[in-house]
Amino acid sequence: MFSDVEMMVFMEELEEKIQLINDNVLLLEKDGESPAVIQEIFRAAHTIKGSSAVMGYEKMSRLTHEIENLFDRLRQGTMKVTTPMVDILFEALDTLKALKDEITGDAGEVDEAPVIQKIKSCLGETGGCAPAAAETPAPAGPVVSEQPDGTFKDMLQIDDILENMVREAEVRGYQAYKINIEVDPGTQMKNVRAFLVFESLQQVGDIIRSIPSAEDLQDGKYDQGFTLVLFTKEDQGEITNLLMSIAEISRVEVVPLEINGHVADGDTAVENNFGQQAAEVNETRKDSGDIKKAAAPHMEKTTIKTVRVDVQKLDSLMNLVGELVIDRTRLDRFSEIFEGKYGSDDLAENILEISNHLGQVTTDLQDEIMKARMLPVATVFNRLPRMVRDIAQKLGREIDFIVEGQETELDRNVIEIIGDPLIHLIRNAIDHGIEPPEERVALGKPRTGRVKLKASYVESHIVITLEDDGRGMDAAKLKATAVKKGIITGEAAARMSDREALELIMAPGFSTAQVVSDVSGRGVGMDIVRNQIEQINGTVELDTSVGRGTTFYIKLPLTLAIIRALMVSLGEQVYAFPLTNVQETLAIKREEIKLIRHNEVIVVRGRVLPLVRLSNIYQMEEADEERLYVVILGSAERRIGVVVHRLIGEQEIVIKSLGNYLGQITGLSGATILGDGRVALIVDARGLVKELGTEELAYAAN
Repeated sequence: MFSDVEMMVFMEELEEKIQLINDNVLLLEKDGESPAVIQEIFRAAHTIKGSSAVMGYEKMSRLTHEIENLFDRLRQGTMKVTTPMVDILFEALDTLKALKDEITGDAGEVDEAPVIQKIKSCLGETGGCAPAAAETPAPAGPVVSEQPDGTFKDMLQIDDILENMVREAEVRGYQAYKINIEVDPGTQMKNVRAFLVFESLQQVGDIIRSIPSAEDLQDGKYDQGFTLVLFTKEDQGEITNLLMSIAEISRVEVVPLEINGHVADGDTAVENNFGQQAAEVNETRKDSGDIKKAAAPHMEKTTIKTVRVDVQKLDSLMNLVGELVIDRTRLDRFSEIFEGKYGSDDLAENILEISNHLGQVTTDLQDEIMKARMLPVATVFNRLPRMVRDIAQKLGREIDFIVEGQETELDRNVIEIIGDPLIHLIRNAIDHGIEPPEERVALGKPRTGRVKLKASYVESHIVITLEDDGRGMDAAKLKATAVKKGIITGEAAARMSDREALELIMAPGFSTAQVVSDVSGRGVGMDIVRNQIEQINGTVELDTSVGRGTTFYIKLPLTLAIIRALMVSLGEQVYAFPLTNVQETLAIKREEIKLIRHNEVIVVRGRVLPLVRLSNIYQMEEADEERLYVVILGSAERRIGVVVHRLIGEQEIVIKSLGNYLGQITGLSGATILGDGRVALIVDARGLVKELGTEELAYAAN
């Protein structure tokens, strides 16, 4: 049995290698047969094959072995990349993902045999994967065989590079051993045995040379034995016992390596850093097993500087930082009171200094914890090129999909939510936006449509832009479709501006598709996009031009735990409006408030805005003052004015849940603790705009 840590490392590496193969297969199809890309895929498949075999997942090992065979043929130039081959490879990747889910229990039993048969058929010159030339067998690497007297035939060549490295090891207290290893004649998976030998020896030293080469050994391209050169501080008996504990290793010979008749004994014990040097040399081995270059002797040993941390621990740390932010705010308030009461004596100045320093440390700590929770948007973006390819093939489109800004980082909670909205938007861009190739040519456009996805930082937000060069959207057609589907009335459509008509695509049930397909057309998706993004305090905007394309702008907060808010008061109670929804603030007189259909409104720069009173929403007593303050809230294209008693100012607040006891309360999204210890309620600004910024009031000015 393997430990939880070993399983976690295996699954993470598996996910990484599957994604790497996926990305590179897309590159292979797009850019042609790049040797570097083919080699990268081959190595990734080889790694999965070896690790899955060690873990006992034979289905996965068999499948990746066939993928490896296919790319070995591509490396040799005996086959060419074709579209049917790429389709089979993607089917194999889907099967690999299913096998991964089978391991975790997220899927039932997976049959890998059909896709393996397809790959074998491809290798057998059928299925559209015919080779470019007659296949020539790969030359076998050198073998290590037994001589009649029972000793191993010595295949190791001592060259100047190896000699110099042995002398360096000797000075630093390392022993250089030549290790001859023999496996059982009936061993079925010789590559696994070699892999286990390497894994075991690298725990006690550094392998700097192998015959045959490490690549051939891990491919199983050896007869019955192989030779390694190991630098270690362990003795011969320890190495022998370690290797003999590996199953199907029948014989081991560990002898000190002789250089010009002299045995490197490593008697000089020196505190050293040679291990890292040898490891680097091991990574730069030539195919023949020789050393390509040696690392500088003075290079310092580097150690692993990363640790795996459970996400829940980061969430707990973020919560504690939030508490610290609250206490910092309270201390700032206390310092102001203390200074006002006692003046600028030494005690007051010391407290003020402590408060300022604590504020600085808290801000730095908050920033660092937020960074620790960040993930690059590449975790979402990397899944999209494959989806674009599949949809384009299904719909008969030719798409040039461009992705930029993958390194841009977001809070992990935000990352988890934006995946589905992006999928909906990209599906629509390809299905509704990009025209078929023949139609594009007739319009004077390139056959290949362009879809560009970009992420970038803008102030304290991240903006994700999705742009296409397709049909664009016609406001008049959108109005007509909405009226036909009964989403709005003809009268309301006549009052709409073009900008407001574009917002109709976000309405539930709205679709311009003439035919319902499995890609789009059912009238679901765009409303989900807006709802999901607004749930994380984000916004969605769009810009379009008929015949030239459409661009969506998704604006997202970097984190959800700590936000900037506008603080207001209603009597003695303090409320917070998230700044992402605050458009502006106004001071008005009572006589400026008008009535339209028994609803209060105000006119702001020629636009009639519905007006609501916070006191009515939360059933509190209205202040009898001539001068009133209005907070203009916005969500998408809707606006609403909220009357409050007093504006306090902007403040950074920590969002706290109302808890299971209170649950969801209309008009509130949470609470926060102020510097004086009081609780301030966070207004659900998006909900207020959606509920009270009604269509009739919104368009009453037109």
